[in-house]
Amino acid sequence: MAAASAKRERPPAGPLGGTDPTRWRLDSSHDRHVWHYDRPQHAGSSTAYETVWGPRPAELLAAEQNDETKYWLGLDLPAPEPPLERPDGNPYKAAQNGFEFYKRLQASDGHWSGEYGGPLFLLPGIVIAMYVTKTSIPDEWKIEIARYLSNIQRSNGPGDQGWGIHIEAQSSVFGTGLNYVVLRLLGVDVEEPMMIRARVTLHHLGGCTGIPSWGKFWLAILNVHSWSGLNPTPTELWLLPEFLPIHPHRWWIHTRNVYIPMGYLNGRYFQADVDPLILSLRQELYVQPYASIKWSSCRNNVCPVDLYAPHSAVANGLFAILNVYDRFAPSFIRKRGLARAYELVKMEDDNTSYQSVGPVSKAMHMICRWLEEGPDSDAFKAHLSCIRDFMWVSSQGMMMTGTNGSQLWDTSFIGQALVESGLALEPSNKESLEKVLDWLDHSQIRENPLHFEKAYRHRTKGAWPFSTKEQGYTVSDCTAEGMKTVIMLQDLPAVKERVSKERLCDAIDTILTMQNADGGFASYELIRGPHWLEWLNPAEVFANIMTEYSYPECTTACVTALSVFKRKHPDYRADDIERVSKRAIEYIHKKQRPDGSWYGSWAICFTYAGMFAIESLSLAGEHYDNSESVKKACEFLLSKQMEDGGWGESYKSCETEQYVHHAQSQVTQTAWAVIGLITAQYPDPEPIRRGCRLIMSRQLASGEWPQEAIEGVFNKNAAISYPNYAIIFDEQKFAWTINALGQAWKYVGKEEW
Repeated sequence: MAAASAKRERPPAGPLGGTDPTRWRLDSSHDRHVWHYDRPQHAGSSTAYETVWGPRPAELLAAEQNDETKYWLGLDLPAPEPPLERPDGNPYKAAQNGFEFYKRLQASDGHWSGEYGGPLFLLPGIVIAMYVTKTSIPDEWKIEIARYLSNIQRSNGPGDQGWGIHIEAQSSVFGTGLNYVVLRLLGVDVEEPMMIRARVTLHHLGGCTGIPSWGKFWLAILNVHSWSGLNPTPTELWLLPEFLPIHPHRWWIHTRNVYIPMGYLNGRYFQADVDPLILSLRQELYVQPYASIKWSSCRNNVCPVDLYAPHSAVANGLFAILNVYDRFAPSFIRKRGLARAYELVKMEDDNTSYQSVGPVSKAMHMICRWLEEGPDSDAFKAHLSCIRDFMWVSSQGMMMTGTNGSQLWDTSFIGQALVESGLALEPSNKESLEKVLDWLDHSQIRENPLHFEKAYRHRTKGAWPFSTKEQGYTVSDCTAEGMKTVIMLQDLPAVKERVSKERLCDAIDTILTMQNADGGFASYELIRGPHWLEWLNPAEVFANIMTEYSYPECTTACVTALSVFKRKHPDYRADDIERVSKRAIEYIHKKQRPDGSWYGSWAICFTYAGMFAIESLSLAGEHYDNSESVKKACEFLLSKQMEDGGWGESYKSCETEQYVHHAQSQVTQTAWAVIGLITAQYPDPEPIRRGCRLIMSRQLASGEWPQEAIEGVFNKNAAISYPNYAIIFDEQKFAWTINALGQAWKYVGKEEW
């Protein structure tokens, strides 16, 4: 029986108050997610918003709030008319109700928007970048960012009253120090009670002399930390011969794109102009007088709470050499290195429409372009124009998202869920599915990057991105899932073809270029460097960031897409597809642990990877009754089923690399486990029934599922929200639950519930 639809309670105001939630509007047209605020007439005509971005969209602001906007703000939605029919234990009907609700949130262009937050080291970068470039921050942003940080501040005693690396992590110097700075830059008073609590925690942890290196960088930019207290990553590394295994183009894409602008700004020794607030922060952030700090001793000083990936002896030795070099670097070599780094910054901006691969490097690029070309330059203005794409307003306030959204990822999975659940055949869903296909057609990347080999980019022709085609990066599993969804939707009755065979072949060509020597598939590109480069990892808070890695999830996505394509077009590169698929299945077998599990790197964790890996093996004809690997995988999943019938796994599994139960079962992870068991053709329907009953018990009368614990993760230690995973993750929350319920209805038997 579905739970009653609960009235949404809005979290309280923050230290700067709160805005009127009924005045916010989300513009999700043309792929973008931009929040606009309708300021009251008495607030004045000239604001920071207009100064930076020009006039507000009058037509949008004059319109009534739609359901999409209300939902993400946590406002009450009108009850469906007519009321939804109660599922009464029928999983297919529960899936129908879920999509009836989710259709109300679909953007006008066909995709689904969603909150892609969680990490707490993103906001500091953009706020510091705006402060040092003297860019006005709108009042409504200040109010809602402060409210967000107030609402997620921890309250577990003196050592844990700040912020962690992500919203579920304990307080750390990285999270507390940087977000304390954010609040002060926004105008929160030093004696505000929440600031006193955060400062007590920060000082309890030893102050910002022990902040990890990325934190040291941002504090140095703000001029509340010395560059001499930070290990350099000189731009001269880009002048090394490219055949060397340590050349930065061999690093993982996110890592190299952070250290390019970081090295540039470090090499310029850029720091903000000193002002009274900066002088005050120098006293607030440390447990000793600022002038007495011996900065050279801070380079490798990281608070134990923050230290997830300690420096190796090799890294410390290299940093010692680089610190000496940095003091005596010949000026002509330094100039060449800086010029090369800035050239790479410009090419990345061109290739990604000034968004960069992620928000950390985007904020750094913004400072680089301002410093080099000035506040009136076209490049700096282009950076300002798309800051809004990364800012998301929720019921708790305003956050910064992990990219400019997760549009493709979310939309692909809901499309697949509708086909696999059978809901795609319901006439009432045809219009929505047509819009999904239109959006997928539009979002495919049709050409290689403007700066291709010169910027060390992988091919993009035929690819689908994680978010939008403007962001411009090939992602292996996104390309696979996007293509697979297109084929599945275009195979439906009376659905007109949008994406031609030629364009699907372009996607196949890209996927086939992405298989690594071990048979697996990585995220953005091939593995380019040896994994011993991890000995040089300077980041302290993240592991496995120096090179690409093959992942069971990415591998499964690619091999399933190849299989779907081959059934549709058996005449195109059949031998290559067969060879690549065979090696991919061998990789999946090799990565299975003795207990039957696979470690997941892009969501939490063993449950997620298990679902994908079982799907791979099923394509090779392996199921519970004929495969020891699949049998062990099912036994592992079943050993983790909780008493209420659900599954719940903590993000701690990603950190410890061992399964850690969440305190409560989670609908998203329950859906993953149910899908895994169904795909494996597990013979006993009872565990599947119990899982589905748990999912249905959490569904509200409106058809939705409430957001539960965080679902996603990256670099082992940074958790991230995929709200659409429940219909998919809150979106994904929606896709997987719909998929699991619909598949279970068919698999278990319609009369056996």
